[in-house]
Amino acid sequence: MKKKTNEAFFLFFFLAVPLLAGYASSLLSGSSMGPTYSQFYNPGFFPPAWLFAPVWTVLYLMMGLSAYLIWRLKSDTKVPMIIFSAQLVLNLIWSPIFFGLHQYLWSFIDILLMLVFIILTVLSFNKKSKAAAYLMIPYLFWVSFATILNFVVFMTN
Repeated sequence: MKKKTNEAFFLFFFLAVPLLAGYASSLLSGSSMGPTYSQFYNPGFFPPAWLFAPVWTVLYLMMGLSAYLIWRLKSDTKVPMIIFSAQLVLNLIWSPIFFGLHQYLWSFIDILLMLVFIILTVLSFNKKSKAAAYLMIPYLFWVSFATILNFVVFMTN
């Protein structure tokens, strides 16, 4: 019974960490997130602002489950988990840089680094668990799209 309790705790922990990072990121961004987004030059392919919260919630849960699957292996997982943690930190600081500080060049640099670390995470997870790597793919696609959006904002604002 104790092993099941521990497993449930760690599953909850790994699901909660990305969600909490996203929440912390939004708090650090301040109240400027909504007004800032609506003021950008919009080339027509920007998603509506309401879409971001549900998409990020699902992506954070998938990231957490992915990390949990790697952690459960308990063998040679230090490097993949460090890479995962690095991309999560880059994710956490992107919103405050972009929305809070309005530093679009720095946020673009951050998101490019994040993209590199997400790719490294997928590759390192893939060596350990195909399921864990596949769970990261939607996040990779979304951040790739967000990188394009960030670039457009940087170039036009």
